[in-house]
Amino acid sequence: MRILVIEDEARIQAFVARGLEAEGYTVVAAGDGRRGIDLASGAHWDLVVLDLLLPGLNGLQVLRELHRTKPELPVVILSARSDVQTKLRGFELGATDYLAKPFSLDELLARIRVRLRGAPTFGDEHVLRGGNVVLDVARRQAGVGDRTADLSDREFRLLHHLLVHAGEVVSRERLLSDVWGYDFDPGSNVVEVCVRRLRQKLGPDAAIETVRSAGYRLAAE
Repeated sequence: MRILVIEDEARIQAFVARGLEAEGYTVVAAGDGRRGIDLASGAHWDLVVLDLLLPGLNGLQVLRELHRTKPELPVVILSARSDVQTKLRGFELGATDYLAKPFSLDELLARIRVRLRGAPTFGDEHVLRGGNVVLDVARRQAGVGDRTADLSDREFRLLHHLLVHAGEVVSRERLLSDVWGYDFDPGSNVVEVCVRRLRQKLGPDAAIETVRSAGYRLAAE
C-alpha cells in the first residue's frame, strides 16, 4: 500500500511517515501543496494524508484538485483546524475522514486501515472491552462492574489506547506520544496523573497495572 503524506511541518511529517512505515506502508512525503499535487498526479496512491495549513496552495485547494482528478482516492485530513465549519468544508470538497491535531498515532493508523479496507470508521465501534473494563466510545464512559464514570478527553484517549493494546505493556513514552502528542514534554508526569485519575474513577477493581520500569498494561483477562 502506497500513502502520500502532504505536511509542511517536518517533525509531524517524519512522525507520521515513521509510524506508517512501521506498519508496512510505503510512504512518500511532500512539504507543500503544489508538490503534493504533482506527486499525486504522477503515480498510483492508495491514500493521502493531508494537512490544511500548507505553504503555496492550501490544503483545501489541494483537496479540491485531488477530488477533481482522482475522486476515488481516499484523503484523510490531519489538521490543527478543528472547527466544525472547516470540517464540513473538507467533507464537501471530498475528504474521506478528518482528524484534528494533536492526534493519536494509533487512531490515525486505525482510520487509515478502515479507509483502505472500505469498512465503517473505527469510531463507529460502540463498545471496547478489555479484562473487566468496558469503554462506551460514543458516550465516552467507562465502567467496571456496576461502576460507571464519565471521562475527560485525555482519560478517554489513554484508556482507549490501553484497551486497543489489552494484555500488552505500553510504555510511558508511547502513551506520551500517542495520547498527548509527539512534542509533549517527556519530563512531564501527565501519564502518571491521568492513570491515577482513571483508577480513582473506575475503582480498585480496574485492571490497569503498572509494570515497573516498563509502562502500563490493561489485563486482557
